[in-house]
Amino acid sequence: MIVKIADNILSPIGLTTDETLLSVQKQHTALALHSLWQIPEPFMASLFAEGQIVEHSYEGALRQSIAQALSQITAEEIDMGRTILILSSTKGNTPGCEGEIMSETAARIAQHFGIKPTPITVSNACISGLSAQILAMRLLEMGSYDYAIVAGCDIQTKFIVSGFQSFHALSDEECRPFDEDRFGLNLGEAAATIIYARRDKVLADDWVMTKGAVRNDAFHISGPSKTAEGCYRALRLVMEGEDASRLACISAHGTATIYNDDMESRAIDRAGLSQEVLVSGLKGYFGHTMGAAGLLETIVTMHAIDHGWVPGTRGYAACGTYCDLKVSPQHEPTSKRQFIKLMSGFGGCNAAALFKKGDEI
Repeated sequence: MIVKIADNILSPIGLTTDETLLSVQKQHTALALHSLWQIPEPFMASLFAEGQIVEHSYEGALRQSIAQALSQITAEEIDMGRTILILSSTKGNTPGCEGEIMSETAARIAQHFGIKPTPITVSNACISGLSAQILAMRLLEMGSYDYAIVAGCDIQTKFIVSGFQSFHALSDEECRPFDEDRFGLNLGEAAATIIYARRDKVLADDWVMTKGAVRNDAFHISGPSKTAEGCYRALRLVMEGEDASRLACISAHGTATIYNDDMESRAIDRAGLSQEVLVSGLKGYFGHTMGAAGLLETIVTMHAIDHGWVPGTRGYAACGTYCDLKVSPQHEPTSKRQFIKLMSGFGGCNAAALFKKGDEI
């Protein structure tokens, strides 16, 4: 079984997982209007403040996040010869690593931490952080490695912001996932790390990654499928043989764009989950953190459920998606110990994963 043994979040609202979770619990955000890089129009984003992290670069943020996750492991010694490092980002040529491909950055980070196997990089649009976790699960299940350090990060740049502006996808107000008045997404910066281990036995309170699926409907280079085919198929695969009544929530992608939120609502409805399972979206706290999003949102949901609540969808007021969903702007209490993480991205890529506490296995 694939068990989470450590995690870390670096975000503008917290430099540890605990700090970040507390900010979410208080419904704080760092979203603010920025005018940067001589971009003609201001944009709403959640960005690291100057000096907030040790090094404001892709590699620097990843090193800091991985180091903080590794510092939590005291009960065992990780064999770095049996550990795979998997890094996720939505794009290469990231700040601080200009002119080099992601594998070169990954190799340098692996060497820094003494990780012997050649690292793997995942760049699969907005599902990168969840795709990387699913890859880690499969490699550990095959016995190829005993541990996987999965880390994702994106630092915003003129290229990214102007690109999203060209799609008219950005909102100049705080985003409103799944809401009838949603206008577009906000961008964000973050780094997040999860360390997984292969275990023959698990403890009741362990988080276990039990299933994962990636499906691509290849509908359009940037627009989501009108029938939500890929997203639905990923959901259907992870829910096969499962009891939906045991889910605390679906931690959705929830970008607050018109078409993505509609597509997710169709997928969740087609999977028979729209009336039964609470849907939670976290972009109102962090913006869209891109390569970090699949990891960051997994970690926040895990820890919130550990504390007995499902994160409210900040900015939500009234359902405005094609299919009705159970969405709450307030945190909702829960005693359930399972959830689904759902992500979608450009090119028609979609990913879903099912997480359970050890006593639910």
